[in-house]
Amino acid sequence: MNRNAFTLIELLVVIAIIAILLAILLPSLQLAREQANAIRCISNLKALTLAWLIYKDDYDGRMVGGHVGGKQNSVLVDWVDSPSSGQAPLDEKKAACKRGLLWPYVQLIDVYRCPGDLRKMNPPHWAFRSYSLSGNMYGEERFSGWTGRALRLYEEIKQPADRYVFVEEIDPRGYNMGSWVVNATGNSWIDPLAIWHNKQSTLSWADGRAERHRWVDQSTIQNALDAFDGKSAFNRSVPSGEGEDLKFMQDRYQLWPTRRPYPPGN
Repeated sequence: MNRNAFTLIELLVVIAIIAILLAILLPSLQLAREQANAIRCISNLKALTLAWLIYKDDYDGRMVGGHVGGKQNSVLVDWVDSPSSGQAPLDEKKAACKRGLLWPYVQLIDVYRCPGDLRKMNPPHWAFRSYSLSGNMYGEERFSGWTGRALRLYEEIKQPADRYVFVEEIDPRGYNMGSWVVNATGNSWIDPLAIWHNKQSTLSWADGRAERHRWVDQSTIQNALDAFDGKSAFNRSVPSGEGEDLKFMQDRYQLWPTRRPYPPGN
């Protein structure tokens, strides 16, 4: 007798085969997506770092302000401006990037965001900008309330290939406030790092390159997870038996040896 339809057993076999194929393919597709995001993130930071380098060439070696929204005589001096609050709408957060001093050098708004940044999935902690400048690169460290030991001129950077400039930061307050800072000595962080790339983050360096760095301490990763959940992850001590990640960042965070007045006299 001729049949024009599948039997129940045949349908179940087909469904099982499809399920097996999906189980095999989905992890590979997810890995490919993560790799593509990581490549785009590196490209973003290369573009921002190139803009940072061109800016200092245009201003006699003086680095752009690495804080957020800082003004002198009502004139913005930083690479990006700040939105009115962490709860500001997305368009306002984008506009704050466009007001920054690096915008004329890299007029692509998506460059300011890592495609793997998942804060968009986590309201009310939504943030647009994924990257922060290091606080020693004329960022928060320039203020007397901090150490007052920020670098101002590119020529002050010792071994540029070993000094990071931009980092991926995760601030649970709705946008990355200020700059990314770390205790230059001791056994505790100040700001958490964002880790969007399978236990890795993208860093850019003062010689212009950008690359991923893998973190090895579980506490580093946990700080990022807690910040994503909206918990305060600032000023955390490193547990006993860990500290490789903190030392890596401390060793590459150069400060000027003495306090310097602000506003600067470059």
